[in-house]
Parts: sequence; C-alpha cells; structure tokens
Amino acid sequence: MRLHIPVPVRWSDLDAYGHVNNATMLTLLEEARILALWDDPNPSSFGDNAGVGESTQSAPFSGGASAETYTLIARQEVEYLLPIPHLRDPLDVELWIGRIGGASVDVCYEIFSPVGAEPRLMYARATTVMVLVDVASSRPRRLTDDERTYLSDFVDAPLEHRR
Repeated sequence: MRLHIPVPVRWSDLDAYGHVNNATMLTLLEEARILALWDDPNPSSFGDNAGVGESTQSAPFSGGASAETYTLIARQEVEYLLPIPHLRDPLDVELWIGRIGGASVDVCYEIFSPVGAEPRLMYARATTVMVLVDVASSRPRRLTDDERTYLSDFVDAPLEHRR
C-alpha cells in the first residue's frame, strides 16, 4: 500500500525560474518521510495529513534530543520529470517502502500535482536509502520486529531509476 502525503509548496521553495529548486526537492521529500514514518505528538505540523497513519500502529521512529536512534540518509536519487510551479494546493506525494534491509530502508516517492488537479502530472520520482543508527554507539542497528511490521504494510516494488 502507498501512502498519499500532502506536502505544500512554499513561496521560498521557488528559484529564479519560478519553479521548485532542485535542492529544495530533498526538503519536500524529507517532509513527506517525516509525516509518514515519525511519531509526532503534534500531527498537524504540516496541515491536513490525509493518507498518513493508515496503519493501525503508531509510526516506528521518533526524533528529537531524546531519540535513541538516528535515521541517517545514506543515498538519495531523484529523477526530475517536470518543473514544479508554485501551487496553492499541496503536492500529492505517494510514498512507499521499496526495500527493508537489516539496518536500512529504501523509501520510494512519486511526486504528483495536487489531488483533483487535471491532468494529473508526475513531477519527480525519488528513492532515499535511510540507515538506522544507534545514538549511543554511532553504529548502524538492525530494525526491530515492530519497525519491520509497521513498514511491511507499505512495501511495494522499488523504483528503477533511469541511468
């Protein structure tokens, strides 16, 4: 199952050409990933989170100073298909898990025009390899059974990026 995460485009996300800057794309992906995978005591952080939390369990990761695990980015790959203009409605970011490893997870994304927009446009596709790291030892740590169970609800075929 894929999650649909609404992610707004802010005026500050635009570059001199009037579309989302390529570096800002990584921030939009980060926001979608946080909404989908991090336990948030304030789930309205980014507005309407329709499609988030479709699992019956709470999100597997938590952040902040008290976190026992860091989730570090080992690799990101983005295919830019169309420039993203400023939009009043949030982008529809489809997010799923392409692979669950021992201590890593491949998070896949397809970034679409806002829900209900016609035609439905795909602006970009991306994959983030996220590694779980124990804060105390600074070493990768294996995913727990609970984390695997949560993530397995969202497993779909991994993206195959063009080379």
